[in-house]
Formats: sequence, C-alpha cells, structure tokens
Amino acid sequence: MTMPNPIDALLAEKGVLLADGATGTNLFAMGLEAGEAPELLNETAPDTITRLHQNFVDAGADIILTNSFGGTRHRLKLHHAQDRVHALNKRAAEIARAVADKAGRKVIVAGSVGPTGELLVPLGAMTYDEAVDAFAEQIEGLKEGGAEVAWIETMSAPDEIRAAAEAAIRVGLPYTYTGSFDTAGRTMMGLLPKDIHDVADGLSQAPLGVGANCGVGASDILASLLDMTEAKPEATVIVKGNCGIPEFRGTEIHYSGTPELMADYVRLAVDGGAKIIGGCCGTSFQHLAAMRKALDAHTKAARPTVEKIVERIGPMRNKVATANTAETSEARRERRRTRA
Repeated sequence: MTMPNPIDALLAEKGVLLADGATGTNLFAMGLEAGEAPELLNETAPDTITRLHQNFVDAGADIILTNSFGGTRHRLKLHHAQDRVHALNKRAAEIARAVADKAGRKVIVAGSVGPTGELLVPLGAMTYDEAVDAFAEQIEGLKEGGAEVAWIETMSAPDEIRAAAEAAIRVGLPYTYTGSFDTAGRTMMGLLPKDIHDVADGLSQAPLGVGANCGVGASDILASLLDMTEAKPEATVIVKGNCGIPEFRGTEIHYSGTPELMADYVRLAVDGGAKIIGGCCGTSFQHLAAMRKALDAHTKAARPTVEKIVERIGPMRNKVATANTAETSEARRERRRTRA
C-alpha cells in the first residue's frame, strides 16, 4: 500500500518548501526553564505552543514541526512522564494541526521524532526491536493527533534512523529523516552525508525526503548538502541548519546568525539542490520571515562551491578543533537535548 505524499504534492505547487525554525530557542524566550521538558508544555501551556506554531506560520512556513522532539518513553522518563507518551504526542499534533487548519493555505504538520538518547546493541543496551517499539508508540500518538508526516530528525546512528522509519511504516505514516553531521563532517556515529540516502534501503516504504539538520553552523550544513545532492541529485533533500554558530555567554547559548545571513543561506541552499529548507537552533520567527522573503524572490542560480559558501556565509567550524572556533562540548550537549 502506497502512503500519501503531502510533501510531493506541495512541492509540485511551490517548487521549494520552507520548514519552520527552532523549537527550544523560541520556547526558552517564551519562558521555558533549563532542564524542563518542552513536551510537557503541550498540556501545561498549550497556548504557548499554539503561539510558537502561529508565529512560524505567520512568518511563512510551509511545514511546522510538532513540539514532540523528546517524545519517546526513553526521553520522557527523565521527567517521570514515560507513561504519557501517547497523550503528550497526540496533544502536540493536535495543537499544530489546529494552527495549520486555519492558515488559509496548505501547511504540512510534521511530527517531530528525535533520538531516544539510548545506544543500540552492541554499543548500548537497547535492542533494535525495542527502538522500533518506542518510536511506534510515539508516532501512533502523533498520527492520531493529526500529523501528516513523521519527521525523524537530529539522528546520529543509522540503525536508530532505520528503527524510527520502520516504526513510521508500521503505524502507517509517511516519513522523512535527517542526520546531524556535527563531528568532523560525519554524525557522531560515523555516518557521512553522501550515505544518508541508503539508510532506509530495503524497507517497504521509502522516505519522502532525507537530509541534515542542526549540526554546527550554516556553512557546514550547506557543505553537507552538496555531498547529499551530488550523491543522489533526484532526491528530495532537506536542510534545516542552525542560525550561525552557537556560543555560551554566561549561562545562555547565543547564535551568531542574522536574518540577512539566514536569507543568504536559503539562496545557497536552493542553488545547492535542497527542496526543503528551514532553520534549526537559534532560528527565530524574524529569521524565518527573512528566509521566506529570500526564497520567494530567488531564482535558482549556479551550484555553489564550498569556497563560495564560506565566502558568503562564513567559515566552516565542523572540522576545526581549536578552542577559539569549535563549538564547546557543553553547548553541543544542550543543543542536542532540546533541538534548540
């Protein structure tokens, strides 16, 4: 049975789609405290989550991601909410669905599915089947709440990506997946951008799109984009890059990207072959509005080189190991925790 493909339908109409920006960064600005689970706000502060999605829709997003990144029982267990997986994920999707349905245009609701935080056998204790079951539990709630796509993101391990994809297929929801290439041009578990296409090979349903999100900075994710689109030019490739470079100022993470930088990131992403472009950590509503304007005004130009990307966006940081330019390990841990 072929699953519905809302992404291709909207791509046929618009050519390139704009996904939303950061969840964590914006929720912190709205009052989320460090250490709190964003997913709990779906029940305790639904108006805040509604405002998050509405602001992204108002900024021009074609795809909004549910507030469910840490919605598996393994992540929710850290907040004693492992028995509320279905309810919290269903509520996350319902809130996003309500915003999308009144947008006056097609807005896709994508159910955010982040990593479990566990390592799979043989490196850890979680088996592949246990991972599939955990993701299926989450995706069932997202589907019931109105998500149209399972948006598997910020992944490092190919086996965990595949487990989440298999879970989506089991539940009957089409899926996309993205890796975070934040470790010397690879994911933390060694996956290269050019190999992202092969992770779901052999599954009964292919992904609607694959790509990269988060990582280090805009230049790095654009370099990964070139590898992904060169490896499979016909693929629907996703990039959802961080808003510049993260750095700690006191106890807070700040991102260096301006709206002008993120607008140029969009232009380069289109030229590099991306079909879905969004922002990850640090990307505000104002950044996304600038990205929408840039996307609407841009005509695809020559494919950029890495040198051209660096010239326009700034230096790559992924392969630099000096204390002055590399993201700190503390900042990376905090970013992964919240998909900020």
